[in-house]
Amino acid sequence: MKKLILSAAIILGGLSVQAAIPEGTISAINSVIIQDEYTEVASDAVPAAVKSTVEKSFPNTKLEKAYKNAKNEYKLEISSGEKKYTIFTDASGNIIKK
Repeated sequence: MKKLILSAAIILGGLSVQAAIPEGTISAINSVIIQDEYTEVASDAVPAAVKSTVEKSFPNTKLEKAYKNAKNEYKLEISSGEKKYTIFTDASGNIIKK
């Protein structure tokens, strides 16, 4: 009888060890951000359509900096008081969501 109880305890103990969650499982997530290269341009180089869109869509703001990429897309940094915003447009003045 002692052997039967001892055998059952060993078997149940062995099964519970295998059911445990192994420690040290680390999952890593790598993310890659693809960003088009923008080069700074003078405010005078920004097309009139882009300036018009900014004035209509964001009244009472000032164009701080303008950047342009190879696809003729513009990254504009505008400010209203102490708040600063970044918007993206194409050469026709259409706002691009990024």
